[in-house]
Amino acid sequence: MEFWVIQSFNGLSYGALLFLLASGLSLIFGVMRIVNLAHGSYFLLGGYVGLSTVWRTGSFPLALLAGGLAIALVGVAMERLFLQRLHGQVLGQVLMTMGFALIFQDLALLIWGGDPYSLPAPAWLVGSLRAGALVFPIYRLFVIAVAVAIAVALWLFLERTRAGAIIRAAVDDEEMARGVGINVAGVSMGVFGLGAFLAALGGVVGGAFIGVYPGSDFEILPYAFVVVIVGGLGSLQGAIVGSLLVGLLDNFGKALFPELSYFTLFAPMAVILALKPTGLFGRA
Repeated sequence: MEFWVIQSFNGLSYGALLFLLASGLSLIFGVMRIVNLAHGSYFLLGGYVGLSTVWRTGSFPLALLAGGLAIALVGVAMERLFLQRLHGQVLGQVLMTMGFALIFQDLALLIWGGDPYSLPAPAWLVGSLRAGALVFPIYRLFVIAVAVAIAVALWLFLERTRAGAIIRAAVDDEEMARGVGINVAGVSMGVFGLGAFLAALGGVVGGAFIGVYPGSDFEILPYAFVVVIVGGLGSLQGAIVGSLLVGLLDNFGKALFPELSYFTLFAPMAVILALKPTGLFGRA
């Protein structure tokens, strides 16, 4: 019993980290239909900026803010200066974002070097909570709490505000949204910045969880795409459910069948997509 509870907890906490990354990717694809292969780079760069901020200031909250805002600006600049010119050109967007991912990876290697780092967590997040024979690391509880807070904030923003209604209109029918006077280009820029912010926030949070190291961008990006595709494009509910599903499957697969961990993760995904090609919460 102890094994199942602990592994479920580990899967939930990893799923919470994936949600921070995948929610932004889902928003960007849902509004702009851009397959952003540089999204993992936002995760990596957010972790590095957060790490540098902690080194200089010793403040973890400031690292969260600095990492998120700095990479959000990078994302907005990338969308305004480059991706906007490739509107509707899927292959061009894929090539462009892949190029940026490789450039960002080289820049990170040049600035921060090739050594792996662990972002120092504040003292109040270090340690464990004990419940009988079960031990739960406080930092993993913090990751889950951050993901829940972000999910609630995103739901309130998308479902209860005028800006959220505009974004949903742009997702449902871009032409109609343009017809009623919505500035779709402005919406796209804002959504791209928000998606980059969420990915970078995940990078800072994940920096004290899985570490900050070269290559983590391309390691975690496929998981984010699996979450988005299985959950359904542009769906917040899909990002939540998909993240938890992938986190649990990945964790139990590695614990029970380490030689078949990729099979235990991707085989159920293939079955889900065979039964519902638009994803669990996607619309045709």
